[in-house]
Amino acid sequence: MEDKLHQFFSENEFDLQEPHSGHFERFERKLNLPKRTQKTSWKWLSVAASVVLILGFWLGSNHQKKQLELADISPKMEEVQNYFVSSIRQELKTLEKNRSLDTETIIENALDQLEELEEEYQTFLKELTKNGNQRKLISAMIKNYQERLNILESTLQQIEQIKNPNLLNNEVYI
Repeated sequence: MEDKLHQFFSENEFDLQEPHSGHFERFERKLNLPKRTQKTSWKWLSVAASVVLILGFWLGSNHQKKQLELADISPKMEEVQNYFVSSIRQELKTLEKNRSLDTETIIENALDQLEELEEEYQTFLKELTKNGNQRKLISAMIKNYQERLNILESTLQQIEQIKNPNLLNNEVYI
């Protein structure tokens, strides 16, 4: 270690000269000077920024039109939406548990179909917000949920057939 330090100091040139005369006195004077406070106060800038932020949030929330959902129409529709959403979530969890190399393409196809139905549902939501409570629209939204469940159930049946090829129409062949 001592050799490395010696080599480092011998290879590098360091300024070993004494500082100019009066250096220590100038340095000490600068240390003893009273601290200058800047006259520029940032307090007004922080208050202005806060006002701008609050105003921005307020304008954004007021001008953003609330999007209606099926649950906003009536308590009965809220119950229907909650049923479908929870059922779909449960089926998706089951689907993910059964994911394997053999079932990957079937699951991906089902998820693609679900994504298309979700996009269609978002269109229905925009239309519901714009046009209000219409029976045809509400019926289409419910059918959209039913189609999603049907896709998930048929996919799970296909996966079950892949896992148990002898299983056909609820019959087991031995």
